[in-house]
Amino acid sequence: MELAPGVRTPGIYDPSRTLPRLGLPARLDGLSVLDVGAWDGFYSFEMERRGASVLATDSYCWDGGGWGTKAGFDLAREAVSSQVRDQWIDPLDLSPEAVGGTFDVVLLLGVLYHIRHPMLLLERVRSVTSGLLVLETEVGMLLTRRPAAEFFPNTELNADGSNWWAPNVAATLGMLRSSGFSEVDCVWRRGLPLRAAKWAARMFAKEHRLSLTKALTTDRFVFHARV
Repeated sequence: MELAPGVRTPGIYDPSRTLPRLGLPARLDGLSVLDVGAWDGFYSFEMERRGASVLATDSYCWDGGGWGTKAGFDLAREAVSSQVRDQWIDPLDLSPEAVGGTFDVVLLLGVLYHIRHPMLLLERVRSVTSGLLVLETEVGMLLTRRPAAEFFPNTELNADGSNWWAPNVAATLGMLRSSGFSEVDCVWRRGLPLRAAKWAARMFAKEHRLSLTKALTTDRFVFHARV
C-alpha cells in the first residue's frame, strides 16, 4: 500500500493487481461503500479516493486471532488522512440495523471462501446491499459445468485451515441468485489456457506450490451481483 509519495509498504500481497479486475468505475462520487473484510484497508481507502463514503468492517483480521490486528488499518488511515469509518463486526452478523442501513456498493473480496456457511454470508450481505455487490473469491472444480463446490476440511487450500469452500462458476452464480440478487455475472476470469500458462511460468521460476491439476481447476474470479 502506498502511504505517501515514495513510501510503500512491502506486505505479502499486492491488492493493486486485483483492483483493475473488480470492474469498478473511476469515480464513485455520492455513493456509499461497505468493505467487508477490509483488513489493512487498501480497497476502503481506494473507494474513498474515488469519491465514495466508506465503512470498513472486519473481525478476523482485526482481533488478533487471524492474520494480524487492526493496527495496520489504523496506521494507514492516519498516514493517508482518511475519513473512512470502521466497525468491528463478524460478517455473519451483518444487517441494516447493525451497520446503519444499506450501501450502494458492497465489496466482498477474499472473504467468502473463509466462511464455513457461505450461503448465510451471502444472505447477510444481500440484506445490506442496495445496488451492487462485488465478489472476489476462490473458485474450484472449474472443469465441472454443473454447480459444485470443493470443500476443504483441513488445510488443503494454501495450507490454511481458515479456507473452507471453493464453488465453481455455476455454483457461485446460483448461490448469488438464491441469496436474492437478480442480476449476476462473472466479470473477470482467467481461461484454461492462461491458467496453464501461469502454472508453467511459476514452475519455470520455481515459485508455484500447486500441481498442474490444481492449477487448472482452481483460481480467483470476480463476480458482480445487483439487487
